[in-house]
Amino acid sequence: MNKIKLAGVAVAVAAVVAGVLLYQNGNTSADNVADNTILMKQPLTTADADAVKRGKYIAIAGDCVACHTAPESKNAFAGGYAISTPFGGIYASNITPDAETGIGNWTERDFYRAVRHGKGKDGENLYPAMPYNAYIKVSDRDMHDLWMYMRSVKPVNYAVPETQLPFPYNIRLAMMGWNLLFFKNSGFTPDASQSAQWNRGAYLVEGLEHCAACHTPKNIIGGDTSAYLQGSNLSEWYAPEITSNTYTGIGNWSEDQIVDYLKLGSNHVAVAAGPMAEAVTHSTQHLTDEDLRAIAVYLKSQPGSDRQKPEPLKMDSAQMKMGENIYSINCTACHNSDGKGIPNLAASLADNPAIMGPDASSIITTILQGGRGAVTQGNPTSGAMPSFAWKFTDEQVAAAATYIRNAWGNAAPAVDAKEVAAKRKLLNLPEQMPQDVPTQH
Repeated sequence: MNKIKLAGVAVAVAAVVAGVLLYQNGNTSADNVADNTILMKQPLTTADADAVKRGKYIAIAGDCVACHTAPESKNAFAGGYAISTPFGGIYASNITPDAETGIGNWTERDFYRAVRHGKGKDGENLYPAMPYNAYIKVSDRDMHDLWMYMRSVKPVNYAVPETQLPFPYNIRLAMMGWNLLFFKNSGFTPDASQSAQWNRGAYLVEGLEHCAACHTPKNIIGGDTSAYLQGSNLSEWYAPEITSNTYTGIGNWSEDQIVDYLKLGSNHVAVAAGPMAEAVTHSTQHLTDEDLRAIAVYLKSQPGSDRQKPEPLKMDSAQMKMGENIYSINCTACHNSDGKGIPNLAASLADNPAIMGPDASSIITTILQGGRGAVTQGNPTSGAMPSFAWKFTDEQVAAAATYIRNAWGNAAPAVDAKEVAAKRKLLNLPEQMPQDVPTQH
């Protein structure tokens, strides 16, 4: 009987604790500083110009346009982009001032609650593909300026396709439990032991730039793990480690080299591609040099993973020999026989930490699908790589990737043909053409 009573008490205590946590995580009272009247339809005045200008910079730092603009669309912020997640595509909403399909009937407080707390206008829970768990750190001032800027953009009448996730991820009510586990309902708190520059970098990385959304690995239900900024799978791509680790992170990069990468889309080693190319093109290249330097200082201070470089695979294995042959025929024109590439055009494959990460998704996707580097004001030509899906079998792609990951001082696990086949299917790319296709181009 006593055991039953104790169990009942334990359940009651757990329920109270859960209730308190749910209240804390769902408490949006911090957003009450915002206006609660519908102002979207009221014209902006000349007195609003400074706030709009600052808000545009906040929108750029938050990379809002990248997710809220459909590919090839000329209608910025009109939504329709399918954000790729391990659970399926999540369509970004229309955030233009259109009253019917956008946020034209929202109040400033509605906007704050959506951005910082993941709550839709009618109280529905948003998916964390909208990184409100990072934007909760955005200050009241920056939120107000962002709101003023969004009021200034062109209204676009466009109904975004409905997100269709498989069960159980389609149950939005389950986001309450997700928030209980992973949403920390508190703003940015400066670290008094660090410099103003470091704190500015932390504010940008942890909040507006929401770097952890891609670069921190997720658990089975999409929550951030404790491996902060230590690399994460993005389905087609792998967001590499961006900490001080010298093997798979950016510990060997100088602050200047980090700034170059974020401003130009390339540096002495890497060329931004895939989702990172979008982030550089739409966001980081437009940040001030002071903000980019602050980001570099903060990232360089992060301890990172304990990964250490292993011994490279033996060059005399069958897979490595095949990979070397494929590379010498097809890749040396741009990436050179020593793997050092062409500065600001073709990535260096030698001593490139992203190449040696534990997940080979990015190199597999790039070989199969090809890609285009970030286009920036400082490097407008960028570089492009063709698709080789038509030419290489899964075994050949795996061999090329394995060779690249273990040549010129690199060292990383081998890539299996099954990984390539799965990625080919995910990318909806054709199988290799018949064997009479020439092996050179």
